[in-house]
Amino acid sequence: MWFAIIAKDHPGSLDKRMAARPAHLERLNALQNEGRMLLAGPFPAIESENPGPAGFTGSLIIAEFASQADAESWAKADPYVAADVYADVEIKPFRKVLP
Repeated sequence: MWFAIIAKDHPGSLDKRMAARPAHLERLNALQNEGRMLLAGPFPAIESENPGPAGFTGSLIIAEFASQADAESWAKADPYVAADVYADVEIKPFRKVLP
C-alpha cells in the first residue's frame, strides 16, 4: 500500500537539512530504484523553486510499504530524523486515485 510521510521541519534547521541531504536522497533513490516511490519533495518556506535562506518547512514522501509499521520504521531511520531536521513526522495510508 502507498503511505504518505508528512514531515515538519524544526525552524532554522536549513543547515542541518543541507548537511544530511545526500544521505536522505540516497534512501529516496533506493525506493525509486525498487519501483516503490510515487513522489517526494520538500515544502519551500516561500513561493519559490529555490527558497534560498528561507529554507523549507518540511517534506512529503509517498512510497509503497508492506505495512504502516514498515513505513514508520523506514521514516524513523531517515537521516533528517537523526540530524534533528524534522520536528514531527506523520504517516498515513494513501490511496492513489488520479492520474
